[in-house]
Amino acid sequence: MLASSSIRHGATVAAVVLLAAAVAAARAKNECHSGDKAALLAIMSTLGSNASSFQSWTPNTPCCDWTNVFCTNVSSTSPYTARRVIGLSLQDDDVLAGPFPGAAIARLTALEQLLMINVPGVKGTIPHDLTRLNATLSFVDISSTGISGQMPSFLSEITALGHLRLSTNKLTGPIPASLGDMPNLYFLDLSNNRLTGTLPRLLFSKSKTSDEYSEKYLYLSHNKLTGRVPPEFATVNFWGLDLSHNGFTGDASLLFGVNKTLDYLNLSHNVFGFNFSAVQLPVNLDGLDLSHNRIYGDIPDQVVNLTVTYLNVSCNRLTGVVPTGGTMFWFDASCFQHNKGLCGTPLPPCKH
Repeated sequence: MLASSSIRHGATVAAVVLLAAAVAAARAKNECHSGDKAALLAIMSTLGSNASSFQSWTPNTPCCDWTNVFCTNVSSTSPYTARRVIGLSLQDDDVLAGPFPGAAIARLTALEQLLMINVPGVKGTIPHDLTRLNATLSFVDISSTGISGQMPSFLSEITALGHLRLSTNKLTGPIPASLGDMPNLYFLDLSNNRLTGTLPRLLFSKSKTSDEYSEKYLYLSHNKLTGRVPPEFATVNFWGLDLSHNGFTGDASLLFGVNKTLDYLNLSHNVFGFNFSAVQLPVNLDGLDLSHNRIYGDIPDQVVNLTVTYLNVSCNRLTGVVPTGGTMFWFDASCFQHNKGLCGTPLPPCKH
C-alpha cells in the first residue's frame, strides 16, 4: 500500500511539474522583450493607467497578450526567444491623456507601426525621439489628437517611413521640403490642420516607383496652403490627390492625362483656373470634384466613356452642353449648377 501511495504521489508531483512547465512555456512564448515591456509601461504611465486602452496591461502578464500591442511571431527554431513589439495601436479613448510619449515609444526599437487615432487628450509636439526608429518605423497614423506645433522637418530622417498620416491635429507652419527626400514615402495625409505656405516642389521625387507602392496618395484638404501646383507633380504617379479647401491658384491641368493612374482627384474650394476643354481625363478616374474654382471651357465628352461614380463641377465658369451617356445620369443639377454658360440635362435646356 505504501509503495502504491508513493507511486501515485510521485505521479501527481510529476504532473504538477509538467503542467507548471507547460504554463511557463506558454507564458514565455507570449512574453515580449524586457526593454519593450518597460517602454510600454512607461507609455501607460505617461498617458494614464485608468484608460480603457490599458486595462490588460499588467506587469505580471505577458505583454504580447496585451490589447493594442502586436508582436513578432513565435520563432519555430527558438520558441522561447523574447518576442519584439512591432505594432502599437491606441484608438478611440477619451480618457487617455498626457504629453505625446515620444521618448518611451522610441525605446520600442523594433516598432514598425504606430497608430494613435481619436485620442484628443494626447497633446504636445511630435518629438525628435522618433527618428531613433529610422530603420524600422514604416507606418505612422497620429490623427484626431491634440498634437500641435510646427510640422516637423526631421520626419524625413525616418527613412523606412512609407505611410504618414497626421490629419486632424493642430499642426502649423509649412510642409517641410525635406519630406521630398524620403525614399519610401507613398502616402501622406496632413489634412485638417493649420498648415501654411506652398507645396514642396520635389515631394515624392525620391520615392520608389517600381514596387507595390508606386502609386502615391496625397491628402492636404482644409489647411491654409497657397501657391501653384508644382510642375514636378506632372510626373508623380498619383492614385489619390486631395488639395481641397485651401487657397491654391493657377493651372492644375498638369494633374490630368489619359495615361495617369489617378483614381480620385479633389481640387474643390480653391482658386484654380484652367481650360477644362483641353484636359484629357485619366481612364481609371472614379471620383472628381472641381467645384468652387474658376475653371472655364466645356466638360470633356470623354467623361461619358469613364465609370465615374462621383462628379462635381459646380460653381465655376464652364460653358457648353453637359455631356450625356455613361454614368452621367447619376448626377443631378447640383453637380453642375452655378456655371452661367452650362446647359442641358440635368440643367435647363440650352437656348438656341
